[in-house]
Amino acid sequence: MSFPPKAIPLVAPGHTRPVTHLSFSPLLDDGAYLLVSSCKDGNPMLREWTGDWIGTFLGHKGAVWSTKLSLDGSRAATGSADFTAKVWDTYSGSPLHSFPHNHIVRTVAMSPSSSHLLTGGQEKKVRKFDLTRPDADADFLSEHGTSAHEGTVKSVVWVGEHTGVSAGEDGLLKWWDLRSHQLTTSVTFPNPITSMELSAQTRRLVVTSGKTVAFIPALPTGAPAHTLSLPYSPSSASVHPTLQDRFVTGNLADEWVRVHDMNGEEKDVLKGHHGPVHCVEFSPDGEVFASGSEDGTIRLWQTTPGKPYGLWQGHVNGG
Repeated sequence: MSFPPKAIPLVAPGHTRPVTHLSFSPLLDDGAYLLVSSCKDGNPMLREWTGDWIGTFLGHKGAVWSTKLSLDGSRAATGSADFTAKVWDTYSGSPLHSFPHNHIVRTVAMSPSSSHLLTGGQEKKVRKFDLTRPDADADFLSEHGTSAHEGTVKSVVWVGEHTGVSAGEDGLLKWWDLRSHQLTTSVTFPNPITSMELSAQTRRLVVTSGKTVAFIPALPTGAPAHTLSLPYSPSSASVHPTLQDRFVTGNLADEWVRVHDMNGEEKDVLKGHHGPVHCVEFSPDGEVFASGSEDGTIRLWQTTPGKPYGLWQGHVNGG
């Protein structure tokens, strides 16, 4: 009797505190991609598609909550508990700009052209910075001249060149016109939003709130959202970028990564972390998903265990 190969994760060490956020680049010109990780140790890290360490961005003086890469992988943006957002050169590791805030920065996002930066955090405000004029004052996105949200802004993403989306602990998902800086539409969740990521290839936002995971068109076209209720409260979720037949989740109540089909049925439970799982993300080719944990490690899991891929080459079936 043969059994399907067991998922054996690759462990990417290096961080010394809990890993708070993970983000992959798109597929680059050479067919590879990059992975950036945020950590409470204040030292975001850049890795190759294999998980191998490339470098660490040194300069923050507090926990880093969010790191995102530009579409071409040449720039990284970070948001930190030291009340700053920074933009970095990923080739040299040097900081290019530092943008002061009045409170903890929880989330950042770069525009598709890498010309602007969105930030949000515990000020309950969303700022837009012009990276071509880094010394200029930021623009604020607000509804009726007030703060963007009534709670901490947990995530911002850039959808196209002129639309931003913010998600808050007030349970609101808001779309903004980034030319007028005005609200265009919103969706309300009954519980605080715990995570939101843009699945660029599927053109959907993946949102977790309470025990709900929702897959929402990135641009409000009137198409219905696909919303599922799970038996636990996911900390983060990510949908397969090409097959769109499954999603993965983390959970702060245990140490496991779960795989669900798009009806919400649990298909696999992956054990390996030694602390709650804060964040999960699929690679842009869908071959791998990464998880970051309270245990300070990143684990890379194969979508198809046993398939020769990356550092799993020559280790088919765990051999």
